[in-house]
Amino acid sequence: MKKNLILVVVAVGLLFAACSKTEETPAEAPTTDNPFFAEYDTPFKVPPFDIIKPEHFIPAYEKGMELQKAEIEKIINNPESPTFDNTIVALDRSNKLLSDVSRVFGGLSGANTNDEIKAIQKEMAPRLAAHRDEINLNKKLFERIKAVHEQRNELNLTDEQMYLLENLYKRYVRSGANLNDEDQAKLKEINQKMSTLGVQFGQNVLAETNDFKMVIEDEKDLAGLPESSIAGAAEAAKEAGLEDKWVFTTHKPSMIPFLQYSEKRDLREKLYKAYTKRGDNDNEHDNKKILSDLMKLRVERANLLGYKTYADYILENRMSGNAQNVYALLNRLWDASLPVAKKERQEMQAIIDREGGDFKLASWDWWYYAEKLRKEKYQLDDTELRPYFVLNNVRDGAFWVANQLYGLTFEELEGMPLSHPDAQVFKVKEADGSHCGVLYMDFHPRASKRGGAWCGTYRSQSRKYGQEIDPVVNLVCNFSKPIGDDPAMITLTEVETLFHEFGHGLDNLLSNVTYGTTFRSSDFSELPSQIMEHWSMEPTVLKHYAKHYKTGEPIPDELIDKIVKSGWFNQGFITVEYLAASLLDMKYHTLTEPQDLDINQFEKDYFDEIGLIPEIVSRYRSTYFNHIIGGYAAGYYSYIWSEVLDCDAFEAFKETSLFDQKTANAFRKNILAVNGTADYKSMYINFRGREARIEPLLKKRGLQ
Repeated sequence: MKKNLILVVVAVGLLFAACSKTEETPAEAPTTDNPFFAEYDTPFKVPPFDIIKPEHFIPAYEKGMELQKAEIEKIINNPESPTFDNTIVALDRSNKLLSDVSRVFGGLSGANTNDEIKAIQKEMAPRLAAHRDEINLNKKLFERIKAVHEQRNELNLTDEQMYLLENLYKRYVRSGANLNDEDQAKLKEINQKMSTLGVQFGQNVLAETNDFKMVIEDEKDLAGLPESSIAGAAEAAKEAGLEDKWVFTTHKPSMIPFLQYSEKRDLREKLYKAYTKRGDNDNEHDNKKILSDLMKLRVERANLLGYKTYADYILENRMSGNAQNVYALLNRLWDASLPVAKKERQEMQAIIDREGGDFKLASWDWWYYAEKLRKEKYQLDDTELRPYFVLNNVRDGAFWVANQLYGLTFEELEGMPLSHPDAQVFKVKEADGSHCGVLYMDFHPRASKRGGAWCGTYRSQSRKYGQEIDPVVNLVCNFSKPIGDDPAMITLTEVETLFHEFGHGLDNLLSNVTYGTTFRSSDFSELPSQIMEHWSMEPTVLKHYAKHYKTGEPIPDELIDKIVKSGWFNQGFITVEYLAASLLDMKYHTLTEPQDLDINQFEKDYFDEIGLIPEIVSRYRSTYFNHIIGGYAAGYYSYIWSEVLDCDAFEAFKETSLFDQKTANAFRKNILAVNGTADYKSMYINFRGREARIEPLLKKRGLQ
């Protein structure tokens, strides 16, 4: 489960990603050396990364806002009565340049930032928030939208048009369009403050992650570590100018193997505490006051808009509907998983006692003794699996699954503009050979890239006047780099991460909608990504892509059998650490009054209240919980909500066959093609013939 690794929204760069995307460059845009001011002269009209420079962004943002304002003026000053075309469609198509700039900037600020990019983020965050408010709170514009909405039943609209109209009207109401002038002024001030705080929070987390380096000078301190981990640490030391030393960081490809295999308990503790203290070191990158201020502003914003809590505001248009439904699911799973985690703790403590260790299991010990327990129970060692998971082979395995399901083919493109030299680019074709889209993939960690994994778009699919606008999708991960002459190899968990993000990629590539404005719900949109994880571990699929990096031999049946049998291993820990973060998110966002929070005390008190055991630290502590600063505020539960759907949906394939074409076509037609343009519950019922059942999820996690 890749719940800790997914973030699709970049705080500033994608503020307008959900808005329209049109194909022609506005005639008013000047022709200068700014690459955003002309149609992209590149293959498939991908962004010209090779000539885009930081100094291009602010002028392009400014021109994009200017052009959109002009388009809004045309809409509100149109002498004709409001219609769907002259108001809703015109608004949908009003921000071509701004969308172009925001998408590119969002991609670079997340995966290839620098001091100039960071400065632009800080400057543009409040300015973009103000621009968005100027549109969302435009009374004349809202009156036209409202007029169209009031006559919606007489307009003979398609289902997609009706959904767009209904949700656009709600978006404006939820953005404060019905507030009086005084309250709108307050709302604008809150929005600008929130945008600035969000950028600073994310930059602080990145700085804290990059600043820590655990330097090892004595080779004895490498005891227990696999050769791949040692080699990676030596390479990191060399890059840092520390010859004949080894460097470990809080980037997960470096940290997790150390926690799993290092025999040096004190060093495991040092590294893990550095990870869990990010943003909580009372220095210039501390996030406690930022988070407290942000939560206070969110309550104020929700109250101003007529909601009791920020969760009430967020969940109103999610599949879950309200906080009560979220808590019902989370609490049921918490009650089922906590006893499992406690049993796992006992089993690991027994190993410590048997080995003569005079200490209690601690959070920094969990990975180490879980690995021992896995070997003991299943004779399965992660280092035994890794040689079969060559990164490019796993990638090709995901491509193969997409081909078997949907007939897609992937052709790597050479000589393309790249967002970073590490990036790969693929042309994606439909089964009939027609163009489907372009897929960027960027796999390796670096100081300029935030942690985790995510999928975004440089251009979303839509159509204008019958012309197809094909998508350009961007998939970003943080997997270990190749070491020496060996190819990049990844862990079992990272295999699932790749398939997960590729599922998001397919959701974007196979979209078949008319308008650029869509309304996706995070607790439904993880269904397309998470269902792909199921295929990654299927024996038939493993046999196809899991081949030894030296011999080329496919993974043996014995290892596949061990993987299958160990499917429930450590699920207590995995579920509890995820649920702890989800519940913490909900606790923050169900506050009813603005208040100054002691973040650490608030967090501790809540985890004590729900009974989180001290041996498990929440997947995200408050001070580096980037998800809830970005697009998953009151929404981190979305992964487990969607998992109910994906486990049930995968059962539909298992009931027929792994690549059943009828089922695949139904999933594409009813889920992927229309995501964001139809009611979520109806979409799922149209695919499955009924609502989702929780039993497949409980079975998958061994919680029944």
